[in-house]
Amino acid sequence: MQTSITFRVDGKDQTVTVDPEMPLLYALRDDLGLNNPKFGCGLAQCGACTVHVDGAPTRSCVTPTASVAGKQVTTLAGLGTPEHPHPVQQAYIDEQVPQCGYCINGWMMTAAAFLRDNKDPSEDQIREALTGLKCRCGTHMAILRAVKRAASLA
Repeated sequence: MQTSITFRVDGKDQTVTVDPEMPLLYALRDDLGLNNPKFGCGLAQCGACTVHVDGAPTRSCVTPTASVAGKQVTTLAGLGTPEHPHPVQQAYIDEQVPQCGYCINGWMMTAAAFLRDNKDPSEDQIREALTGLKCRCGTHMAILRAVKRAASLA
């Protein structure tokens, strides 16, 4: 049974009419046309689908759309703008992190939430915060440099 669900995405109120159990990822990509969260594993293991729900990093591939009713969802596009990128976005640019770029959404969204609460993290803390995210291109060292740089920019 389809239900209308209203939530805020990147600062704009949005309403989708979907099966309430449908993953949020599908509502964001298919119904709202957003392309930042990616489908990776579909099991909340790789992180490519990560968004913030009321500020918390959330794997949207396993999050029922109904669970975000009335909440704030932030995608990578909502972190910053081309003119004023979020410190994590700027650091990824400065460190030239992306290769294929498919996984970057999860890494950046997780790092942004982590750095919001931890202004001066150690390398071990960064590594632990990013545990579970997957990158097939092997840009892990560049990602660590970028997160360290972002902490100094914030």
